[in-house]
Amino acid sequence: MVSTSPTTQEVANSDGNWIEEDTSRRAKWWYSTFHIVTAMIGAGVLSLPYAMAYLGWGPGTLVLAILWCMTLNTMWQMIQLHECVPGTRFDRYIDLGRHAFGPKLGPWIVLPQQLIVQVGCDIVYMVTGGKCLKKFMEMACTNCTQLKQSYWILIFGGIHFFLSQLPNFNSVAGVSLAAAVMSLSYSTIAWVGCLARGQIDNVSYTYKKTSSADYMFRVFNALGQISSAFAGHAVALEIQATIPSNPERPSKETMWKGALGAYFINAICYFPVALIGYWALGQDVDDNVLMNLKKPAWLIASANLMVVIHVIGSYQVYAMPVFALLERMMVKKMNFPPGIALRLIARSSYVAFTLFVGVTFPFFGDLLGFFGGFGFAPTSYFLPSIMWLVIKKPKRFSAKWIINWSCIFVGVFIMLASTIGGFRNIIADASTYTFYT
Repeated sequence: MVSTSPTTQEVANSDGNWIEEDTSRRAKWWYSTFHIVTAMIGAGVLSLPYAMAYLGWGPGTLVLAILWCMTLNTMWQMIQLHECVPGTRFDRYIDLGRHAFGPKLGPWIVLPQQLIVQVGCDIVYMVTGGKCLKKFMEMACTNCTQLKQSYWILIFGGIHFFLSQLPNFNSVAGVSLAAAVMSLSYSTIAWVGCLARGQIDNVSYTYKKTSSADYMFRVFNALGQISSAFAGHAVALEIQATIPSNPERPSKETMWKGALGAYFINAICYFPVALIGYWALGQDVDDNVLMNLKKPAWLIASANLMVVIHVIGSYQVYAMPVFALLERMMVKKMNFPPGIALRLIARSSYVAFTLFVGVTFPFFGDLLGFFGGFGFAPTSYFLPSIMWLVIKKPKRFSAKWIINWSCIFVGVFIMLASTIGGFRNIIADASTYTFYT
């Protein structure tokens, strides 16, 4: 087999070429921790008990544990591959794709999947932010005139027309830190609230009653919801690009330290929410577990506000690489002059697009399942493993070879199953939904 990878000199000319004096590369290891936490722990954590309701105790817990381990392994691979060519840094997923699959094939393999994750997450965060903002206002001001959900999504989206003008990842570090703290806080409130409430009357852990065909599709969608909970890989290289690197202390050491911290926080958020939420509510759990909790009202209202703050940061973390891509495209293809006008037009157009789709299709759980399969599975589960096999070429039937092929098979199955399940459920739910309510 002839390698399609570009030469070292061609790679050196990539946009990701390491410039030691670049002032944008000044992040510390904890920057990567809260960027990854912000990117990963988001809307998905609140739907985990709902996914457990379709999978059950044994399969649900096993799937959650396996996917946590799998994505930690693929995160390690992404971090190692960031500087797999001495003297060169692959600052974007597409740069690594070009190196692994060639300058022509690489972008077609990597870029669509990455964009699906980034744009899909931003659409889901529009819906989540609007829903939780509505819930917060309903609980905080019971005598106020209640607005439609669509209006709250529009209000949430309006915030991003301003935040989107921040120039780069470093400029949103404070927003990302606040978002990471909020994610840990509202996850804790969710499982502590369920624990304090205890089991509901006549709690049932039997599988949800529905037709065999519908149940199969719902299980597929549940897999997508869990897989979407581990979605930070799509921006991992962009996060690592902000970390300084030199031969004595390469960026992979700092980034891995931050990633371990992020995955520890991930575990203490995900597993208690999934297991305790399902224990307390059983098959009656909502696709957003906070919606099941009513008391104490001030605490649940605070948790919903925390979700809003968190998804504000998450939206920006996923949007920043898209902003950079749009601006490069407008400069190169349309000869648009760089400057404030470019940023204002490109970024505002993207925010408006995600806002429109979010208002039109606010199916929270189904969107997670659909995007979880179609986009998150490739970027988080099997594309890193494929690139590792192509670039590192481990010995056939060695431990690393077997692990990577296992990740590929599991990832492809999750992609197919959850994409089908999520798409079918969107169609089914759309038939009973009144738009722009």
